[in-house]
Amino acid sequence: MPDHGVHVVKANAPSNSEQPETAARLEAGIFSRRNFLTITAGIAAASCTTAESRIETAEAAAAERRASAPKAPFDTLRDYIAAIEAYGLLLRFDKVDQDAFEGTAIVYALIDKYGWYDAPAVLFENVKQDGVWLKGPVIINHQGHWDTECITFGLEPVKGDSRQSYRNALAYTRNLLVDGNYPQIAPIEVSKDNALCKQVIETGAAIDITKFAFIKSNPADGGRYVNTGSVFTADPDMGVNFGTYRCQIRGPRILGINPEPNQTGWKMLMAAKERGDKVARVSIAVGQDPIVWLVSGSKVAPRFGKTVTPLDELAVAGGIRGKAIEIVRSETNDIMVPANSEMIIEGEVPLQEAMLPEGPFGEMYGYLGLKKAENFWMNITAITYRKDPWLMNQFTGATRGYVTAPVSSLFNESFSKMIPGLVEINQPVDTTGLCFVKIKKTAPGQGLKAGKRLASIVPLFKVTVVVDDDVDVLNWYEVGLAMGARYTPATATEIFAGRGMPLDPSSGERGESSKIVIDATRQWPEEGGPAVYPELNRELLEKLAPDAFDVALGNWGDVINGWGKTRY
Repeated sequence: MPDHGVHVVKANAPSNSEQPETAARLEAGIFSRRNFLTITAGIAAASCTTAESRIETAEAAAAERRASAPKAPFDTLRDYIAAIEAYGLLLRFDKVDQDAFEGTAIVYALIDKYGWYDAPAVLFENVKQDGVWLKGPVIINHQGHWDTECITFGLEPVKGDSRQSYRNALAYTRNLLVDGNYPQIAPIEVSKDNALCKQVIETGAAIDITKFAFIKSNPADGGRYVNTGSVFTADPDMGVNFGTYRCQIRGPRILGINPEPNQTGWKMLMAAKERGDKVARVSIAVGQDPIVWLVSGSKVAPRFGKTVTPLDELAVAGGIRGKAIEIVRSETNDIMVPANSEMIIEGEVPLQEAMLPEGPFGEMYGYLGLKKAENFWMNITAITYRKDPWLMNQFTGATRGYVTAPVSSLFNESFSKMIPGLVEINQPVDTTGLCFVKIKKTAPGQGLKAGKRLASIVPLFKVTVVVDDDVDVLNWYEVGLAMGARYTPATATEIFAGRGMPLDPSSGERGESSKIVIDATRQWPEEGGPAVYPELNRELLEKLAPDAFDVALGNWGDVINGWGKTRY
């Protein structure tokens, strides 16, 4: 096994040498019961005092690290990683044997322990792949923890309450919206000399993508993947698009390109093929700043429908971050790319030649995706990169991909204009296919109607649960409680056919799905519910004994809050 670079610091209680008088008495055996109690109480007090001092020192040091860390908007991935590390949200590992899938197991173990929303980011300094040690770092789950929702936008996370951190980010991003859209700040072109991604330029025979620390994530995957790249494509009518598509490494200078059918990148490549173009030129940005990464993998710059309306997604990224994205021209094509990326992979996609098989690959549902008989691929024409590039890997279906507050804010704002009474939508990333919807119910049948409208529009919403506005849709327990106590399956369920996700492993016909809407709101008498719905015990406690929590926490807060810090 490799020598892992995880450092453990042990905080020890004061030794006898730190208490000379006590040590002398104990050595001489001179103590009575009273002396013993006095001495041990003194040791305990000194230990507590020392422990408190250490905690205060550690907290002061942590505050200093946070104060001196880079601040949003982050121009580079490295600045962003330094910021989340200052908040204690990064674990570093020196050597990770990915031939044994050690890195995969580390990530799964962290998710098992802390969950999708509270697991830290991970950085592997060096990885062993295909028998060779490759220099990283490789970064995973860099926008997984809910506190990163705040850090990404320059907000202070709420200590000990990551759910509230997320809500603060929701409020912030919703306030950014103007007429239902995010503002735009046009990108700024910089010279090649000022572009970090141009520090090293490789073309021709010098190109070898296999020498970089791109990994095989899962044992059943078809191979190593560049699975966090922003794939830039261009079309004379549709403009420029970039999206995060998995790209299988097929050799030193051959890379697969895998947009799913009907994604914008797929539409552009198919349009070029149908025009008779021989090749399509592509540039892939790797190691992006956190906002470009967010826009690349989400629908914050939506382009819906069969036709694609031109939209400058880099301008949207600039608007969200409040600062223009710096861009630079690719070496072997005219596509403009984020200048502060860690790496740019350029290439040409042969459109009139045979496609290559692709996959399988562990996908977003947590299941192994299908092996494809035919898939786009490209000849790599250039790789430009920052010295010692930092790379990212996405354990798809096992970790959160990106901060979701901007997407949720956009959905909440857009759909609230279409669906009466809509308060909030939560699409849990750890259970792909589920959607929780909060409404202000004002009429019978409103829950089923709202749920069906949403599920009909969004392919990903296969199981849609609608709840009242007193339920926190970020809290699984409260949603489950509403389903158990308010849902009547015989009368509050609707099942229908609709559009689904091509990656859904349960679909007999990919892209098609059956859907269910569960109305877990309080059922009114007109819906078969009781004439009077009982109140929740918790609500009655807060109403009838409003001081109870203040009294309990005032008397016992240290015990209640301290238990989780001291238990083994």
